[in-house]
Amino acid sequence: MEIFLVLIALLLMILGILGSFLPVLPGPLTSWVGLLVLHFTDGIELSTTFLIVTLVFAVFIYILDYIIPAIGTKRFGGSKAGMIGTTLGLIIGLFSPIPFGIIIGPFVGALIGEMMHRNDFNKALKAAFGSFLGFIASTFLKFIVAIIYLGFFIVKLSEHNTSWY
Repeated sequence: MEIFLVLIALLLMILGILGSFLPVLPGPLTSWVGLLVLHFTDGIELSTTFLIVTLVFAVFIYILDYIIPAIGTKRFGGSKAGMIGTTLGLIIGLFSPIPFGIIIGPFVGALIGEMMHRNDFNKALKAAFGSFLGFIASTFLKFIVAIIYLGFFIVKLSEHNTSWY
């Protein structure tokens, strides 16, 4: 049973890292669930304080994931139409067969959204660039947190002090 829980926790850690790039999975939250599963194995001790702090941090990053691209769009002169375009472009880019659709999609979506809102290509391009920067910053932040949680996982797993059988 212990090995099964560790394998489930490891799978959640990997999904958490993938979730940093895929919007359908909440990356750091998925990694946190991996830490929680690890907590239930014998011989691995994770304090309640540790679990609460890491959960609060994962939720904070989850919320920031929605705010950062919007801030990037707004900071570069974007409108609500640009932010909606960013989100739609992200979803479409995720499922499109084009290479790097998840990166290109938000940029093109913001550009189209801004062009629909106002017909000024230069302003629309600037807002789309801001959206793209926000998306990249948000993705990077989620990835770093998921990697840190994987590091916690590895450290705690190496401290395992009972038999696996």
